[in-house]
Amino acid sequence: MTRIFWLVCASLFFATAASAYDRITGEPFASRSEVIATNGMVATSQPLATQVGLDILKQGGNAIDAAIAANAMLGLVEPTGNGIGGDLFAIVWDAKTKRLYGLNASGRSPKSLTLNYFKEQGMTKIPSHGPLPVSVPGAVDGWFMLHDRFGSVPMTNILAPTIDYAKKGFPVSELIAWYMNRSVPILSKFDGFKETYMPNGATPKKGEIFTNPNLAATLEKIATGGRDAFYKGDIARTIAAYMKGQGGFLSYDDLAQHTSEWVEPVSSNYRGYDVWELPPNGQGIAALQILNVMEQFDIEGMGFGSPEYIHTFVEAKKLAFEDRAKYYADPAFNKIPVDWLISKEYAQQRAKLIDMQRAAKRIDAGLNEGDTIYLTTSDKEGNMVSLIQSNYRGMGSGMTPTGLGFILQDRGEMFSLDEGHFNVFAPGKRPFHTIIPAFVTKNGKPWLSFGVMGGGTQPQMHAQIIINLIDFGMNLQEAGDAPRILHTGSSEPTGEIMTDGGYVSLESGYSVKTRRQLVQMGHVLRDVSGSFGGYQAILRDPKNGVYFGASETRKDGHAAGY
Repeated sequence: MTRIFWLVCASLFFATAASAYDRITGEPFASRSEVIATNGMVATSQPLATQVGLDILKQGGNAIDAAIAANAMLGLVEPTGNGIGGDLFAIVWDAKTKRLYGLNASGRSPKSLTLNYFKEQGMTKIPSHGPLPVSVPGAVDGWFMLHDRFGSVPMTNILAPTIDYAKKGFPVSELIAWYMNRSVPILSKFDGFKETYMPNGATPKKGEIFTNPNLAATLEKIATGGRDAFYKGDIARTIAAYMKGQGGFLSYDDLAQHTSEWVEPVSSNYRGYDVWELPPNGQGIAALQILNVMEQFDIEGMGFGSPEYIHTFVEAKKLAFEDRAKYYADPAFNKIPVDWLISKEYAQQRAKLIDMQRAAKRIDAGLNEGDTIYLTTSDKEGNMVSLIQSNYRGMGSGMTPTGLGFILQDRGEMFSLDEGHFNVFAPGKRPFHTIIPAFVTKNGKPWLSFGVMGGGTQPQMHAQIIINLIDFGMNLQEAGDAPRILHTGSSEPTGEIMTDGGYVSLESGYSVKTRRQLVQMGHVLRDVSGSFGGYQAILRDPKNGVYFGASETRKDGHAAGY
């Protein structure tokens, strides 16, 4: 990433953040206008993917078809965050049945790999790259689960645009080019990476045309052969042979036996709005726990950007993340008290623990790695999709199966190796997941489909988006452009423990006075870059019959409608 780019970003964040205080008095805040359309909307983190999704809508596809098409395209144009080697979660509003459906398309650990193996190797945590953190990729099965239930056009039509771009090439956008180059020192040592992503000896630069013919061939097999072409055909055999050659454990049987799961979304009401997330093994309910605690306070009265608001938010986050570290795991292996964790009674008890004058110094420590894509779509029938997909740690494990054109995820790193922990590694178990789609309904009707990508950032930003919209009265674009608060250092489901209360990072625009007051309250402030997430959203206005779309200014994002 060029120094000029970061300077421009910094000046943009400063300008928009500084005007956040003016927003309360009615001054404009957003970096750009919301997109407004009647027939459909697509918002993704890459303009070409948005256009692919929009084209599917114009060709008669619905929001589900468009979401799959956009996700496939993102795997090509933004391999730094996702791909068919990763997992997928989605929340769908089905206009026909007038209800929400949740999909958990996350894969499980290899059945031949055991906790004892890690102990015998003297490991205290699972490595971040290489063969050991690889779990079954669930995204392709997720596509077909969605398509079989809600799709309206053939999968060959849906995947055709990405196949065409993969063959003919596309110009790499700036942020993605920077992230691809950043991955080279870590991933280029693994077989297959250079052949796929460095065909000319280096990753593509901004504006350079990049092709991925191997991915095109893989997608063609999936389009015509269905999900079994990936999990039971030549693709699965190639993956298994490659992993064995790399000293890994993921097998053909692991792939062939994979299943995704329809799950019931869970919700909590925040000031009259029902906020919906998916239950664990993801971290979505952490956003609900944060909001439940925040509802106990007069957030609007505190004011956006005030030290009181920031302090309260950070302390609420710490409380939620303590439960996240202890309880969030695969529910097939544990009885997780979800209903109690997201209850108002529990939130009232937890809110009493917040000292409004002093930051808590709790046993805490954390990870905040991971890159992801989030997209949302809607159509003229009223269907809406909130979908998130990831390889974890940017491009994933580095395991690039021979001739397939994609990298396998390293989500297995998120297991704990501590016996007795809810999230301890076990064969055939789904690891703790950071990626979470979100949805909001009002009086039983769809209101908002949104998400914010970025590891442990996500539940914090979900809560902040809702607070920006409801407490501070921002519009959809403003809610995403507003400067963000990021607390890092909470206890983790992987077993890490913190002893110093962690630290707070604030985007440009918060006043020096606010920062000083936070320090006086005991918070440790630390600047970070690139860790504040990436936001996309679609809001339904039933009165006028239109969709509002918004997209992240911190990414290459783009919202478009027709």
